[in-house]
Amino acid sequence: MHSQPSVAVVILNWNGKKFLEQFLPFVTASTYSNKRIIVADNASTDDSVSFVQQNFPSVEMLTSSENYGFAKGYNFFLKQVEADYYVLLNSDVEVEPNWIEPVIELMESNTVIAACQPKLLAYHNKHLFEYAGASGGWIDAYGYPFSRGRIFDVLEEDKGQYNDTVPVFWASGAALFIRSKAFHEMNGFDDYFFAHQEEIDLCWRLQRHGHLVYVCPQSVVYHVGGGTLPTGNPRKVYLNFRNNLVMITKNLPLGQLIWKIPFRLLLDAVSAWKELATGKPSYWWAVVKAHLHYAGWLFKTFRPDKAGYAPAKGVYPGNVVWQYFVKKRKTFSEIVKTKSS
Repeated sequence: MHSQPSVAVVILNWNGKKFLEQFLPFVTASTYSNKRIIVADNASTDDSVSFVQQNFPSVEMLTSSENYGFAKGYNFFLKQVEADYYVLLNSDVEVEPNWIEPVIELMESNTVIAACQPKLLAYHNKHLFEYAGASGGWIDAYGYPFSRGRIFDVLEEDKGQYNDTVPVFWASGAALFIRSKAFHEMNGFDDYFFAHQEEIDLCWRLQRHGHLVYVCPQSVVYHVGGGTLPTGNPRKVYLNFRNNLVMITKNLPLGQLIWKIPFRLLLDAVSAWKELATGKPSYWWAVVKAHLHYAGWLFKTFRPDKAGYAPAKGVYPGNVVWQYFVKKRKTFSEIVKTKSS
């Protein structure tokens, strides 16, 4: 019998053979003993599946008949996986041998922690924080996500300034540790999201149900990032704008939504017109489409969640857009200590 809890590292893959070739050896070298490594293949058209089967016999393989995206994909595959903890790991992440132990130790020491992320550094610039979550995700009062170490496109250098193990608002989907029980209690990710911000929505719902989300910087991973959709890609722009509106609508109380949603639509429009003026019509159209589909979702699909609105951790009471673009505050510590002047 194992005294260690069981951990299933589940790598969602779609045509990512080159990443699996490059990074799977690091995952299989993880020192945590009570683990399973699973590649969950989202109907790849490359030879990822046969490649893994031939070269990594210890790695389990799950396949689907269509590409479900990140959110629905993980929901589909995790129904088939039994373990105490899931680690949702992107295929473009390099891990250190002992990356699992510190996080599981932390989560075992406090059962209120339902989800946790390691510190994410940039694979191509290992001294910089990585876009997809840095050292733990925060959110501002208007629903804009940012991280300890990353505000919009500015990545800070990691000088140990965010090495404290603390509660955060969201944990990155690039390397997300989550109790399997909590994942299924929340019915996993929201399928509608497809990809982008579904982990923020999940972490928000976890907190509303009384759980905590943490960062554990004693565990470090290196993320390539932008692997499936590069930044500025119209599809990515569309999903980010649409999903962010859906997420705040689902999770904020009605009294706040009444004025925050119009305010957000206005800020989105400013961003869209600004990009159109600099010759990016595809960006403008992506935002317009996001707003139209959000309206459709609101009238057709939206059902308020009955959970309360417990005060969440990692919420900045001001507006990060104002701090960044107007006040020119580019680092997490500059913004968060200033409250909202």
